[in-house]
Amino acid sequence: MSVLQFTATNFRNLDSEKVDFHTDLNFIVGDNGSGKSSLLEALFYLGHGKSFRTSHVDSLIAHSFDKFVISIKTHDDRQLGVSRSVNGETQIKVNGERYIRLSELAKNIAIQVITPESFKLFFGGPKERRKFVDLGMFHVKHSFSSLWKDFNRVLKQRNACLKTRIRNQHSIYWTEQFCSISENIAGLRKKYITELKDELEYWLNILLPNVADKIDINYLQGWNSKKELHEVLAANVEREYERGFSLYGAQKFDIRFVINNIAIEHQLSRGQQKLFLLALTFAQAKLIEKVKRVKPIILIDDIGAELDIHSRIALASAYQYLNCQTIITAIDKVAVEPLVPSDNNYNMFHVKHGRISAIGK
Repeated sequence: MSVLQFTATNFRNLDSEKVDFHTDLNFIVGDNGSGKSSLLEALFYLGHGKSFRTSHVDSLIAHSFDKFVISIKTHDDRQLGVSRSVNGETQIKVNGERYIRLSELAKNIAIQVITPESFKLFFGGPKERRKFVDLGMFHVKHSFSSLWKDFNRVLKQRNACLKTRIRNQHSIYWTEQFCSISENIAGLRKKYITELKDELEYWLNILLPNVADKIDINYLQGWNSKKELHEVLAANVEREYERGFSLYGAQKFDIRFVINNIAIEHQLSRGQQKLFLLALTFAQAKLIEKVKRVKPIILIDDIGAELDIHSRIALASAYQYLNCQTIITAIDKVAVEPLVPSDNNYNMFHVKHGRISAIGK
């Protein structure tokens, strides 16, 4: 899927003019604070129902206005739109039909993003890595969404039993359900991580060839993999009642990116870390494409940060195999020059004070 036309009204500082994107490659240049990241943020919100920059949705509405509206038209003539008002009301439209659930957006468009915040995959704790993996799981493993919804319901009930120190058939039932769904989710995640590792190897050989064969992803399912979950819970029952919540299970899984079993962030430079993030995102995008038969849209914010000219040349080499719409922001045209294709098969825009204008080639 590709975005042909984009409009954002009262979203941060963006002007409400229509933007016509290229179906493959787009560059957006402008000073810091001009609105480049806001444009990517608006596209991300349309695909996820949330921002990658803030959890305070009201801050996305331009000052003195009561709501924002984001809409796109895709290459196959589909219309998607979402609005959010200051009173918390959200409206979603897909081809003119109204929907209530934000998850409906993700069903219709797959958007991956790489921003300065993406380094949280290394430094932000397990929660950030779970978010990344589960985003891919949502699109690639179709049973995951309903399983995860059931799991959270069961987790809530089990935690309530632990918090109130209930020890009866009621608590036994929820523990049994908790173990069963945790095992199912762990199995799905393990398969997904294996697929991700296989796809990642291809992109690492392009972007980080010197260390590609040394990089690995370790999957930690959320409890001792040599034991059944019910055994682990039985051995730690008093600890869980003391803490008042579940200490083990599918909600505690994590992944570790390592080189020779040492964390990547302790082995790679900041620029190499960004190349790894790009490779990881490209790998996940390809898995989504294979399963959904829909090309994800990749957003890359501030391409010049951390990446020297050699890294950007490597990225240009990788891009030719990516085969999906990509939107890249930078401070100026110089930063994107190594990425500009010689066949002029791209669009370039300049952003100033929220106004987006096309730049001639």
